[in-house]
Amino acid sequence: MIDKSHIGHEFPSHSAVVEVGRLRFFAKATGNDDPIYTDASAARAAGYPALPAPPSFLFCLNNEKPDPLHWIDELGLDLGRMLHGEQLFVYFADVCAGDELTFTTSVANIYDKKNGALEFVVRKTRVTNQDGVHVADLQNTTVQRNG
Repeated sequence: MIDKSHIGHEFPSHSAVVEVGRLRFFAKATGNDDPIYTDASAARAAGYPALPAPPSFLFCLNNEKPDPLHWIDELGLDLGRMLHGEQLFVYFADVCAGDELTFTTSVANIYDKKNGALEFVVRKTRVTNQDGVHVADLQNTTVQRNG
């Protein structure tokens, strides 16, 4: 069983810059052809100061740390038995090219189902920009199969 004493544990924060080239590449890779994600003039015409980040782009930036899977070992999980369960994004402000974002992740919950056959780890990430503005919350649920 995953040790529930990890609930509330906060991992070291990390920062990442939202880069124009990465935004354009992400939009293309995800099939998003809205010009606000690739053309600065179209973004400004839509009211953005620069290219905005597509909706799920922050998932990528959240993994840009020296060891993005460190939490797996820290919580004693088995990578071979893990599944991605759920991903949630809640935005409070626009994220645009040039922003420097700080990601602070903590373990929000650990619970099991089916008498421990499935264990769930819920991680929540608070995202702030270079001005300290709370721009988004991310939530990720990982499932570990036991048995």
